[in-house]
Amino acid sequence: MTGDEAPYESVWSDLQGIAFDQGYVDAAGIRTRYLHAGSPDKPGLVFLHGTGGHAEAYSRNLGAHASHFNTYAIDLLGHGYTGKPDYDYEIARYIDHLLGFIDSVGMTKVSLSGESLGGWIAGAFAVAHPDRVHKLVLNTAGAEKVSPEALESLRQSTLDAVLDPNWERVRSRLEWLMYDKSDMHDDLVASRQRIYRQKDMQEGIHHLLCLHTIEARMRHAVKPGEWAAITVPTLVLWTDHDPTSTVDVGEELAAAIPGSQFAVMTDCGHWPQFEDADTFNRIHLDFLLGKP
Repeated sequence: MTGDEAPYESVWSDLQGIAFDQGYVDAAGIRTRYLHAGSPDKPGLVFLHGTGGHAEAYSRNLGAHASHFNTYAIDLLGHGYTGKPDYDYEIARYIDHLLGFIDSVGMTKVSLSGESLGGWIAGAFAVAHPDRVHKLVLNTAGAEKVSPEALESLRQSTLDAVLDPNWERVRSRLEWLMYDKSDMHDDLVASRQRIYRQKDMQEGIHHLLCLHTIEARMRHAVKPGEWAAITVPTLVLWTDHDPTSTVDVGEELAAAIPGSQFAVMTDCGHWPQFEDADTFNRIHLDFLLGKP
């Protein structure tokens, strides 16, 4: 931290000065929360967070993208302040929910950018609805290639933090995402702690974690032939300190998608869009805008 930086960070400071709104829509029967910035006459872009996350995962990216895109970050099915129906949140359910959201906000075709679970959903959506996707970004995308040890750590730490959302448990769950733990700030911990304290979040946590075994991952994974059939421009974005899988896993994913681009961000863990927002925004926008 340099001398002219504030000693405290917050979600609000990330969003200050940005013309954004928070709202809810009915998406396939699910009350769905979003953060939104950008004009409706610009191309659509939807950010998708990872397991146990929420729209604020992209609080440092909304402003940079709003100049070019009609930009949404949503709380996925069963997450954040979005509805939590009483069934397992499998990939097909997420796809239906995402399609319902895109329809509900009046967008025909969008670019999708997903981190971890969000990347898995984005890829599976592009397979199921190729006519609705303009470009695709898979950011440390989760699926069957995740390390079993990392998957178990993620499952257990999420379960612990939701069922007993004390400060240290929630902070530890968030720090797991970061290469440099000092990137975490108290306001984000407090925001997630409030989400995890919701009764329906605690009652539905096993629905949310239904994909967190290797067997479930294999059963619901995007198949090699399906990756190979993706024709939309795709960026696979990885990091050098991702706790779920190594860089070569990202390279394999990029190689499976014809014509895809591959980029690695350094000194980041599982949340590069937050840990190094300036670099992420530059790489991300260069790809989405078609810059060389």
